[in-house]
Amino acid sequence: MDKQLITTLQKKFNELSNTLEDSIIEYWYARDLQKVLGYNSWDKFQNVIQKAKISCENSGVEVEDHFRQVGKMVQIGSEALREIEDIILTRYACYLIAQNGDSKKEPIAFAQTYFAMQTRKQELIEQRLELEDRLQARAKLRESETELSKNIYERGVDDRGFGRIRSKGDTALFGGNTTQNMKDKLEVPAGRPLADFLPTITIAAKNLATEITNHNVKQNNLYGEMSITNEHIQNNENVRELLNQSGIKPEELPPAHDLKKLERKVKSNEKKMIQQSALPKNKKSMS
Repeated sequence: MDKQLITTLQKKFNELSNTLEDSIIEYWYARDLQKVLGYNSWDKFQNVIQKAKISCENSGVEVEDHFRQVGKMVQIGSEALREIEDIILTRYACYLIAQNGDSKKEPIAFAQTYFAMQTRKQELIEQRLELEDRLQARAKLRESETELSKNIYERGVDDRGFGRIRSKGDTALFGGNTTQNMKDKLEVPAGRPLADFLPTITIAAKNLATEITNHNVKQNNLYGEMSITNEHIQNNENVRELLNQSGIKPEELPPAHDLKKLERKVKSNEKKMIQQSALPKNKKSMS
């Protein structure tokens, strides 16, 4: 995401923030967020809010502590005022709304990170955005490899054959380095997948090659370990060539932080956010 866009969105979300009197608890009004998050219709935005409430309830968290119905007076003429429905949202409520929104919208993608963190420091937000990109890339690779496993099982290849196919694909992508060579080089702990320690660009490269293999296996009705192996090797070699054209050699990139540890940290931060952002039960209105 462009740094200028990050700066602009951060400023907007900061400006819309309110702080509970005699407290450090922040909250936002739903109708304010609706526009910034790219929803023109209040009804459509309410659908996203409803999904967020369900997520909140499913997590065992009291919905009323984070979503508070209120009335707001708005000016409809030169002097006339009318009360409209609004919802006060805690940081956690905003986070859930972003998680249930359309992540293709850049404001939604940014909001997922902005509301996940208590800090307003841009460099930390940028770091978290990079982490989210890596987590999403890893999830996509996991899905494409699962699909490949199912595809080739239907075409006469067992689990061991799948392992061999994936390993030979790695050797092609990493310029002759086997999966184990790369694990040793990046000091990956025993029993852990290599992809959990790869940078985003390499994870995305592995996923692209696997997606192409999935497509061609079905499109060309490939059968048997040898034909599928050759297909996967070719696709990884092509992706490697694409990287090389941009001066990237995947086997020379430094290791990334352990994704499992980062995921645990994210979940720990989310628990803290839930505890620290809840609205007092005796506060029915705020200004």
